[in-house]
Amino acid sequence: MKHNGPMTFANVGSLGTKPGQRDAVISILLRPKPELRGAGCLLYEVGVNEESPDTVFVCELWESAEAHQGSLKLDSVRAAISEAMPMLSGEMGGTRFTILGSPIRDA
Repeated sequence: MKHNGPMTFANVGSLGTKPGQRDAVISILLRPKPELRGAGCLLYEVGVNEESPDTVFVCELWESAEAHQGSLKLDSVRAAISEAMPMLSGEMGGTRFTILGSPIRDA
């Protein structure tokens, strides 16, 4: 199978929050972390679905799976995880996959 350009790693996930804690978790996730770009992060988007009021959705694109794993060692990421952890319900979901290409990017 032919793909367009370098392959990247995607992680699309959901984080369950304790009731009433969704906005606080979102606030933590949205704090500027310019060091993520240097670690290989190409996209990090945080969102909600009002049908799931205690869930935060995150869509990440990384240069590689290794870059994603490496980012978990950054002090700012470790601090954000520690701060958010008590507000999470433990319900987490998601899918990880390798991007092969896109019809909207230049080849």
